[in-house]
Amino acid sequence: MKAKEIRELSVEEIEKQIAVEREQIVHLRFQHAVADLPNPMIMRDKRRLVAQLETIIRQKSV
Repeated sequence: MKAKEIRELSVEEIEKQIAVEREQIVHLRFQHAVADLPNPMIMRDKRRLVAQLETIIRQKSV
């Protein structure tokens, strides 16, 4: 998701997306603990996306 696309969403939609991404991060961590991930960079990308979503929520609240 690009920042422009995220800014078009409502705060509630962004919060739902954060919840989905965090759930996926937990699932990826579990997968990584059990066996190797084919692409471990996915975890980093997910964490960065959550940070970007949270930043845009803060910007909208001001």
